[in-house]
Amino acid sequence: MDAIKFQNLSHKDMDFEQVFQHIKTFIQQEPISEYKLMLGTDSQVHPTYTRFITGIVIQRVGKGAWACYRKQLVNRQMTTLHERISYETSLTEEVASLFTEPHKNELIEIILPHIYKGATFTIEGHIDIGSGERNRTRLYVNEMVARIESLGMEPKIKPDSIVASSYANRYTK
Repeated sequence: MDAIKFQNLSHKDMDFEQVFQHIKTFIQQEPISEYKLMLGTDSQVHPTYTRFITGIVIQRVGKGAWACYRKQLVNRQMTTLHERISYETSLTEEVASLFTEPHKNELIEIILPHIYKGATFTIEGHIDIGSGERNRTRLYVNEMVARIESLGMEPKIKPDSIVASSYANRYTK
């Protein structure tokens, strides 16, 4: 099995431990802040394949962010909406599973001494679906939200799922 690789504009071919170190360093630089670790996937169907991008964003609310993404190709057009949304959610779940309890505890330990000074840490799973009446994905909201919640993440759907619908979307084209 190939190792999962991530990249951003500054770094190519990062493994998960390198990504984790970037996140940890980012939090250590300013531990008295509100942090959101956000994960999400978007896809784009191309003529001979479907491209999936899973983003990892650590946001220091109001004070910047660090981000990277993973690219995966499926060698066919995935035109069935439910299949594609479900696969996007599976890829987000896969990346979320890399953040093991020891990883999460390491990040929490940085913030814990500062919670009475306003420091916070949340983990969100961003799903590229919406519940609006005219949104074709609304049929799958409950199913995908339940999957994200089952991992202990706070689910976010459109318009709040910025990692899936904005950051990852940028790299699917």
